[in-house]
Amino acid sequence: MILDEPTAPLSNRETEKLFSVIKRLKEEGVGIIFISHRIPEIVEICDEITIMRNGQVVKRDMVVNLRPDKIVEWMLGQKQEQQFPEHHPTIGATILEVERLSAHSIVKDVSLHVKAGEVVGIAGLVGAGKTELCKALFGDTPKTTGTIRIKGELVKVKSPHVAVQNGLAFVPEERRKEGLILHESVQTNLISANLHAFTKALHFLDKKTQKTKSQEIIRALGIKTPSPDTSVHTLSGGNQQKIAIGKWLVSDADIYIFDEPTKGVDVGAKRDIFELIASLAKRGKAILYASSELSEIVGLTNRVYVLYDGKVTKELSTSETDEQELLYFSTGGQRNEN
Repeated sequence: MILDEPTAPLSNRETEKLFSVIKRLKEEGVGIIFISHRIPEIVEICDEITIMRNGQVVKRDMVVNLRPDKIVEWMLGQKQEQQFPEHHPTIGATILEVERLSAHSIVKDVSLHVKAGEVVGIAGLVGAGKTELCKALFGDTPKTTGTIRIKGELVKVKSPHVAVQNGLAFVPEERRKEGLILHESVQTNLISANLHAFTKALHFLDKKTQKTKSQEIIRALGIKTPSPDTSVHTLSGGNQQKIAIGKWLVSDADIYIFDEPTKGVDVGAKRDIFELIASLAKRGKAILYASSELSEIVGLTNRVYVLYDGKVTKELSTSETDEQELLYFSTGGQRNEN
């Protein structure tokens, strides 16, 4: 049995059930190949490990012989740096303000705000409503109630087109289905969110400007591709995700919404994505970072809203919380503040 990133869409409880099934199958003599970027899962469920980098096998060993940090070093080809970048931006005025937003029949009465230079987390388990909230903010739903203000101005975000016009950018969870044009080139994808910046008279595309800008983004993000003309579907998940983010750098948005941006990418690409988000915050951008990876919420964000069953159950300063507390509120826990 071959399992490729099987836990990516699962909750913690569902993952535990899957692991119990895997252990039972092992006892029955079934051979299992378990592919994952999540090192703790490898350590828990696997007996042997094969580590690959750039399409080649670089290490084979028994799992018990390798510490998690050594596994990461073999994956990266170098010593592991601090996973999350130092992030001390200057926090400015409120850029995005949401009041009593409801949508998709799951998002219920959500209020939040994000300031310039701030990375705000949306934490919650699978099915909590994170994706639906992100899509509602980006106008990807015809039915919403509540208000959205951008830089103090009331805005009716009726469609993604209107959202882009008002300075919003959205990197969706399902990058292959919603964030990329898979069978088009890297260059085409990188300019797709801001086509008017690359047009000449009569709306013809300026190929020279396209190429120059796409090469600039490729270098800046460290996208590994044979050329700007390479089809996106042939690249790795990490490089595809960099392209899904890179296309919004061309548009120079004010508000960036990330929904599970590290899903299915390796530890090296994760570090690059974290660096990119920190650099956007340093430039004064407002960042919403939705993730069920609570370690990422704690390591990267300034504040966090915890979602449970489509509602905000808690707002916390990240420096004053930890993964255990976030998990408590993510599972519906409530505490008496008195």
